[in-house]
Amino acid sequence: MADPYPIRPVTDDELAAFRTVNEHAFHGGPAPERDVPLLRRLFEADRSLAAFDPALPAAGPVGTAGAFTFGMCVPGAIVPAAGVSFVGVLPTYRRRGILRSLMRRQLGDIAAKGEPIAVLWASETPLYGRYGYGWASTQASFKFQRGDGTLAPSAPSDPGLRLRLTEPGAVAMELAKVYETVLPAQPGFFTRNDAWWDRVLKDHEQDRNGFSPLRCVLAEDCSGPRGYALYRARSDWDEDTFLPEGLLVITELIAADPAAGAALWRDLLSRDLAARVIARLRPASDPVLFQLLDARRARPQVTDALWVRITDLPKALAARAYSCQLDVVLEVVDDLLTSNAGRWRLRAAGPAGSATCERTSEPADLALDVRELGAAYLGGTRLGALAAAGLVTELRTGALAPLSAAMSWDPAPWCPRIF
Repeated sequence: MADPYPIRPVTDDELAAFRTVNEHAFHGGPAPERDVPLLRRLFEADRSLAAFDPALPAAGPVGTAGAFTFGMCVPGAIVPAAGVSFVGVLPTYRRRGILRSLMRRQLGDIAAKGEPIAVLWASETPLYGRYGYGWASTQASFKFQRGDGTLAPSAPSDPGLRLRLTEPGAVAMELAKVYETVLPAQPGFFTRNDAWWDRVLKDHEQDRNGFSPLRCVLAEDCSGPRGYALYRARSDWDEDTFLPEGLLVITELIAADPAAGAALWRDLLSRDLAARVIARLRPASDPVLFQLLDARRARPQVTDALWVRITDLPKALAARAYSCQLDVVLEVVDDLLTSNAGRWRLRAAGPAGSATCERTSEPADLALDVRELGAAYLGGTRLGALAAAGLVTELRTGALAPLSAAMSWDPAPWCPRIF
């Protein structure tokens, strides 16, 4: 049966109409003209679906769902992924099944494109579980008061390492080199092309809201860059006491090794006149928490980050590595992508070996929804915890623990940017 609200990809010249749905859904406004060229470079019209009201075909979209094309690091590999974004429905068209139709169409398109996973940041956590997305990673925010950021004597240091203040745009290649060094081993990182780097480094004066220009401190040695931090600062003073109340906000800090990370944190957390230092979108187990003299003073607040939806189950499970040998039969439920549903035998040779996932008629060892497989896919959510919550059923005694251990991974997944 045809959808009552027809869905089709938009064209390049429908970008503004496409974005209007999100402006209403997210209570925002039109993008400034200065941002439009970059938005067009990032926009993938053929992946940007829109639903229309057949009674008002000229009125523009009433619902949207878009995606970015990139590779994402998963345990042991980088796989093609769809970075889902721009999902919304006009307020006057809610509760009509439009979002479900968009999700069903988008997931089918992603699977047909050969991308085994879809990934998103959820605007509200209840939304996407119903479409098979599982909570796959966490992120933390840190809020330091002045004097809180002292690193322990045991924190690593390297006398050959130096810090250099520089304009971010002038060292874009060095930043990319650090990021690409970390990328292959950090689940949750996604590949960045030039347009994505321009988004990371975007710094229009009109958008600063009283903060400084985007600034960069680079950690390097004679062999090249080993880490970087991007940040902004805002000067402020208590007019009665004349005490400094400046704020420094770290927008991204990536380090290829512990000493480089410690050097960057040591510098930023000790900046003069900064009464507060805030860092968001950090890994929940950020190495700095174990380098600080008093980790409580980071005041970490942890919440969900990436949500993963498996779109091609055998391809996705065979693509990643596993922490130990494995041979298990899974009974999987998937109401939206029925090609994923059924019984699958997953075998893996361990961290350095290959994995296979094939249909089977053998008795199932565990039963679960595709949502739970997505949650565990990046290695950060333990299937054992999901079983304790009643979301995974062990059908053969002793089958759960090996699978939970095999799907876990170090380091835990982390994505430093919302897409």
